[in-house]
Amino acid sequence: MPSTESLRERRKRELRRQLSDTATRMFLERGFDAVRVADVARACGVTEKTVFNHFRGKEALLADRWDAQADALCGRLADAATAPLDAALEVLGQELAFLVTAARRHGWDDVRRFGELIRSTPALVAHNREALDRLADAAAAALAGRSGTAPDDPATRITASAIAGLWDLHARSLQRHLAERSADVARAVLADLERAAEVLRRGLV
Repeated sequence: MPSTESLRERRKRELRRQLSDTATRMFLERGFDAVRVADVARACGVTEKTVFNHFRGKEALLADRWDAQADALCGRLADAATAPLDAALEVLGQELAFLVTAARRHGWDDVRRFGELIRSTPALVAHNREALDRLADAAAAALAGRSGTAPDDPATRITASAIAGLWDLHARSLQRHLAERSADVARAVLADLERAAEVLRRGLV
């Protein structure tokens, strides 16, 4: 983390991670619907209100990286010298690196179970769809800012939608390669992303 991070910011970050890690473990053990936010709060020794101060809802306790990824994407898109697809691939590459770190700590089987839990829980499926829409909206706003167009300009919107589509592909590719027990999951997913990006660069037929 940056050296300018204050003690308060560090404690806030550490508590957020504790809440998310604890909730993830409990959801995987008991199922998403069987665990209440109050249960997570009690396990971490905080109040339910404290949990909601850090997360917008129960679903965000598990799928909590959307805002960070949207911020990272918008930051890269703000650089007019960076092609939009390159910006997206860079952020998704960072997300893959995060998953590799998580797999080293917990194993790829836990990452696979995490994905299966999300796909099998209607509330989490809806949460991720809404988050993907927010990411597309954020990308459209960032693209509009650098090109001087409106976020709902057809060219701007379709570019933002194509970028957001790479996140959907990332999830599907990860699911497939985990199920196939690929020798190098991250490399295989990255190859799929690069292939999809090349299609977009050439233009759809």
